[in-house]
Amino acid sequence: MTLGSIDQLCILSVLDSIYSLIWGMPFLLLLIGVSLYFTIRLRALQFRYLPYALKLSLFGDSSVKKEGDGDISHFQSLMTALAASIGIGNIVGVATAVAIGGFGALFWMWVMALLGMATKFAEAVLAVKYRELDENGEMCGGPMYYIRNGLRWHKFAGIFAIFGAIGAFGGGNMIQAHSVAHILQEQLGISVWLSGGIMVFLAAVTLLGGIQSISRVASLLVPFMALVYIAGGLLVIFANFTAIPTAFFMIFKAAFSGQAATGGFAGASVMLALQVGLARGLMSSESGLGSSPIAAAAAKTDLPGRQALVSMSGGFLATCIMCTITGLVLALSGVVGQTGAEGELLNGAPLTVAAFQTVIPGAHWLVTGGLIFFAFTTILGYAYYGEKCVEYLFGVRVIPFYRLLFIGMILPGAVLRLDLVWRIADITNGLMAIPNLLALIPLCGVVVKESHILEETLKKEAKQEQMRKEPLPG
Repeated sequence: MTLGSIDQLCILSVLDSIYSLIWGMPFLLLLIGVSLYFTIRLRALQFRYLPYALKLSLFGDSSVKKEGDGDISHFQSLMTALAASIGIGNIVGVATAVAIGGFGALFWMWVMALLGMATKFAEAVLAVKYRELDENGEMCGGPMYYIRNGLRWHKFAGIFAIFGAIGAFGGGNMIQAHSVAHILQEQLGISVWLSGGIMVFLAAVTLLGGIQSISRVASLLVPFMALVYIAGGLLVIFANFTAIPTAFFMIFKAAFSGQAATGGFAGASVMLALQVGLARGLMSSESGLGSSPIAAAAAKTDLPGRQALVSMSGGFLATCIMCTITGLVLALSGVVGQTGAEGELLNGAPLTVAAFQTVIPGAHWLVTGGLIFFAFTTILGYAYYGEKCVEYLFGVRVIPFYRLLFIGMILPGAVLRLDLVWRIADITNGLMAIPNLLALIPLCGVVVKESHILEETLKKEAKQEQMRKEPLPG
């Protein structure tokens, strides 16, 4: 063991203590409690309007008369948000969740996603309603703006912005760089320093174009790689079709009774499954995290509620579709608990690769390709989130310096330990979520009012559309 490894282990020990403090029962109750509260106050809007939300997000709505103010379209806003959520969390995050918390963690990821869709709706409504135009003529919004403008909690808004700017380095930067660098080293023998350097260059080139450049790249890469990854996952699932009921039974059972040790897997308690599942669910769906409403605020929309439906559908796509596919592939493949060539328990990207390879020869190319593209777009998405937080704190003049710092952190992320990087991400995500969740509760009345405006508008549009389709008399 090298001196550097010992230092990282010491840091990990400290981070574990911080993680346990942040992700304790009070925070878990807050996370689930806020999601339940909005689900009830909005009368389960996330389920009632999910079909329309998916249609609006992916195909648009011809009945909408005007697009409204903003910088990017509904679809580009969704893809920018999905660029930051679909990817490492859905491929590596699910694998690490299962390797640490057992298959019960998947159940709690679903709970976080389904209930959290109501929270995402609320966040996006407030982000659009309280957004502002900055000195560069771009829309700025997100928790720091609706906390300040909606509640007048200026210091609290600043706290979120600080955690948001720092948090972008964890889950949005270092995890992505680490996952790409290490899977390229594992599969192709490429040095982590070389792959990290290449990512630094590509990120620098794209980030110079701001939100327009980021949204264009995300709109091209995210749908393509998502469809390829989903197709590969479904192939593995259908190859083990008869075992699907058993896999779901195992997931539900482990969620409420824990999971016994098997192979190299040390076993997991219900509390551990709950903690890890909610943490990964928060990262993949971004429900309550406060990052995705920053992208929602840039969208061209006529109503805050309409963009909120688009944002809400992102949580469903990222977790209920992508994470479920990865989870089922892991459950059906039987590779959880196995060890790699060096005798270490399979975890992260190597675990996902091993699961896909049980059915698809050369599956490492599929997972590697997905990781590279997803991770790159996630870095871009979080760079935008981070710079908007910094802009709130210090103004537009500091954005170029933040971009340089953000790009520079890609390389350290590529070479650090996997568990160290994930701990940093989980801690920073928790610190972002706390001020955002606490602010959402007193702003619930505003969200409910906007939801009523949305529902009345949709009813009128549906009635007008029906009248247009009816044949004229005579």
